[in-house]
Amino acid sequence: MSKSIPNRNRSVETIVTHSGRPDPRDTPFVNTPVVRASTVLFENLAATKNPGTKYVYGRRGTPTSEALTDVLSELEGAAGTLVTPSGLAAVSIALLSVLSTGDHLLMTDSAYGPTRLFCEGVLKRYGVETTYYDPLIGADIAGLIRPNTRAVFMESPGSLTFEVQDVPAIVAAAKARGIVTLIDNTWATPVYFKPLAHGIDIALMAGTKYVVGHSDAMIGTIACAESVWAAVKRTYGDMGMFTGPDDMYLALRGLRTMPVRLARHFESALTVARWLEQRSEVARVLHPALPSDPGHAIWKRDFGGASGLFAFELQPVAHERIAAMIDGLELFGIGYSWGGFESLVTLVDLKGIRTASAAPTRPVVRLHVGLEDPADLIADLDAGFSRLAGG
Repeated sequence: MSKSIPNRNRSVETIVTHSGRPDPRDTPFVNTPVVRASTVLFENLAATKNPGTKYVYGRRGTPTSEALTDVLSELEGAAGTLVTPSGLAAVSIALLSVLSTGDHLLMTDSAYGPTRLFCEGVLKRYGVETTYYDPLIGADIAGLIRPNTRAVFMESPGSLTFEVQDVPAIVAAAKARGIVTLIDNTWATPVYFKPLAHGIDIALMAGTKYVVGHSDAMIGTIACAESVWAAVKRTYGDMGMFTGPDDMYLALRGLRTMPVRLARHFESALTVARWLEQRSEVARVLHPALPSDPGHAIWKRDFGGASGLFAFELQPVAHERIAAMIDGLELFGIGYSWGGFESLVTLVDLKGIRTASAAPTRPVVRLHVGLEDPADLIADLDAGFSRLAGG
C-alpha cells in the first residue's frame, strides 16, 4: 500500500518525491512495484461482497495504479484521479461522464485536434451538440450558454496557436448556471497551473507528454473535484477503462523528476523564443511567456511557468523552402508528440480546424524544446534559416 498523505500543502517538489511511495512498514523498497494482475483472490466468500475490500479485480485498481493516482491527486488538489491509456481517452471519458443525449457543449475553438474530432464524431452521433467558441471570449461566454448547456471545455494555452484563456472569468460564468467546467492542462501541468484551485471541475492531461517525459509510454489523467468524482469514476468503470501497469510505472517514474525537467524546458524554450523574435524571417512568436504575446498578462497572472512547447509564424515563403529548413534540422526530430527529453518540430496545418476564431494565415512552425543545450538548438535553427533563404 502507498504512504498516506498527511499534508496537502507541501511543495510540488516534495509531493513528487514522497507521495505514492510504499509504506516502509510494508516494504523496505523505495518504489512501488509493478503489479501485473487480473485476478484477485479473496480470503473467503464474505470478502467478495464486502464493500470495504480494497482490491477486487485488476481493472478496478492495483498498488501500482494507487501509487500513481495518489501522487496525481495530491498534485492536483483533487478528490480523486483516474488514469487512462491516452490523453484522448481521458478527454473522451470525462466528456461522456458529464454529457447525455440532448445536451449542449461549449468547446474552445483552439482545442487539440482529436478532441474536436471526438465532438464531431462520437458526441454528435449520440445527440450532443457542440458549439465552438473563440478562446479569447472570457466572461462573454455567458452569451453562448443555453438552457441545455451542460459543460464548458477549455484548453489554455490553445493547441497549435497558444491563446491564453481567461479561465477565472469563464469558470465564473459557468458556475453561475451550474455548468461543469473542464480543461486540458497538458501544456502547463499542475506544476505551473492548478485548474481545480481556479474552480474548474475536471482537469485533464495527456500524461504521455510531461508526466511520462521520455517518449516511451502513453497515458491520460482525469483529476476531479468532489462534485463530479463519483460520476466520472462510474463512467470510467462502466467502460472497462484501465491502463497497463508498465505504462503506469513509467508515468510514476516520470513524475518524480517532472518539476526539474519542466524548469529546464521552460528556461530553454524561452531562450530559443527570444532568439526567434529577433529573426527577420519570423513574423511572430507564439509564446505566452514573452511580453510581446497577447496572452502574456493573463499567463503572468495565472501561471507559475511555461513548458517547452510554442510556435512561430514565418514571413510568407514557399513550402519548398520551409521543407528544406525543417528536413535538414539535426537536433529537432519531425514528430507530432511533445513533452519528451528530445526537441521536435512540425509544420502546423490549421485548415478546417478553426470555425469561431481567426487563425494565422502565414506558415506556422511548432517547436518542442527538449533538454539539449539551447545554444546547440539555436545553431541548428540558424542553419535552417540559411536553407530557408536558399543558401
